[in-house]
Amino acid sequence: MLQCIFILSDSGEVILEKQLTGRKVDRSICSWFWDQGDAFKRVPVITSPTHYLFQIVRDGIIFLGCTQVEMPPLVALEFLYRVANVLSEYLDGLNEDLIKINFVIVYELLDEMIDSGFPLTTELNILREMIAPPNLVGKLLSVITGNTSNVSGTLPGLTSSYIPWRKADLKHASNEVYVNLVEEMDATINRDGVMVKCEIYGEVQVDSHLSGLPDLTLSFANPSILNDTRFHPCVRFHSWESNQILSFVPPDGHFNLMSYRVKKLKNAPIYLKPQLSSDSGTCQINVMVGIRNDPGKPIDSVTVQFKLPACVSSSDLSSNYGTVRILADKSCSWTIGRMPEDKTPSMSGTLVLQAGVERLHVFPTFQVGFKIMGVALSGLKIEKLDLKNLPSRPYKGFRALTQSGDFQIRS
Repeated sequence: MLQCIFILSDSGEVILEKQLTGRKVDRSICSWFWDQGDAFKRVPVITSPTHYLFQIVRDGIIFLGCTQVEMPPLVALEFLYRVANVLSEYLDGLNEDLIKINFVIVYELLDEMIDSGFPLTTELNILREMIAPPNLVGKLLSVITGNTSNVSGTLPGLTSSYIPWRKADLKHASNEVYVNLVEEMDATINRDGVMVKCEIYGEVQVDSHLSGLPDLTLSFANPSILNDTRFHPCVRFHSWESNQILSFVPPDGHFNLMSYRVKKLKNAPIYLKPQLSSDSGTCQINVMVGIRNDPGKPIDSVTVQFKLPACVSSSDLSSNYGTVRILADKSCSWTIGRMPEDKTPSMSGTLVLQAGVERLHVFPTFQVGFKIMGVALSGLKIEKLDLKNLPSRPYKGFRALTQSGDFQIRS
């Protein structure tokens, strides 16, 4: 069982502390954790002289669980992931300010999600019925009435259902379900233009508004390409294990049905060619961006970001398409937007090196951002979606989106 949960900022400050049992965990454990250095901050399970520590990082926020007794590490890590997901949904994001502003709701959520160190209610739909999400009207009422509690006085309807993530008597005027494939591409390309790594992390997101107790079956045309699959509790794992089919009774509303990874991809939709040549205290830079493999849909929200080396004293950069901005910390952002069809965007200019530096010895790494609607670059294809136990014929919709994750080109 967990004895305490700390939520830390990216500077090591304790934003929130939740003691879960009668045995108090001192905050000094957070100081010990932070003093171990960056290497420890990437390790999910840590053994300290006095405690076992479990940690995850989400948007710069560290969730740190502590216990003095042995417990399955995956239970602790999975619970911390559930906490991060619930807070992100409730607060419409996750950062230090949001947690501080809504600390009452965060404490109330933790009270319902874990009891005496053991996970209790982690399903988002149940929590929404028990604790109202923050909104302007609720804050005004709390000021007027003096009641700061967001906890409902009635038991949620989901508690009367034998399926914990769904009400037993749901009714909708129109039955509809949407399935979205949302993917992020991570890639590393070396200075010779060779693809070192290219893989995709994806999620199958479902938005369900179906009456009664529907039973859904989702099948893919090529499920064999999927690795590291992870499922919502509603998925019947036996059906996936035996037939690679997702069989489930969905929660009401939006939820992540599964996540997956597709590894060892060979092609990226976009290329970037940096050229840097330096001599006599100056460096000429030229960067071109273009379409490598046409995905069949427009490539939008294209950006290129990099940081100028420390030895650069000044710079003069311009582009034939889009806008270039150089910030005070020497980070450069080139915003292209939609990739044009009639020209190849390029950026060029001169970097002036500091006095005494003749040549550039440290070269920047370029981070590329993009978004492609209507395409899943992993190649994953939905074959069909069958629905049973519905009073009327439903509407089914399918969409796909691929965007860049950690997409970097080394120069």
